[in-house]
Amino acid sequence: MEPETKLKQIEAEIRPWLPLMGRLADEVMDQEVSRYPIFVVHPATIELGLPLVEKGEDSRWSIHVSTLEEFVGRQIVLADKVDEFREVYKDPSFYFCLFVLSDLGAQFIFLPRGVH
Repeated sequence: MEPETKLKQIEAEIRPWLPLMGRLADEVMDQEVSRYPIFVVHPATIELGLPLVEKGEDSRWSIHVSTLEEFVGRQIVLADKVDEFREVYKDPSFYFCLFVLSDLGAQFIFLPRGVH
């Protein structure tokens, strides 16, 4: 399967949770937890972020909510790359930042919030 096709499939599969993800992203920012919410989308068991949706009957994907600060703390984003990350990070009022772990590897994807 082509990488772009695979990513479209993942987007379609997490679509039911986009409204909940939007509320949670807003809450992370409104409560000043972080200006950089990141949703970790994965098919495995990992300890990163807080669970939002767990893989099961309803989904092949688990979704956790995390932040840039946690990614730096865990050295997923290196401290000397934070400024570069912030430059490419899209406004979370309009985009979800997804960190997708799949058979394609680990990828950051910015999904427009208007896609429902």
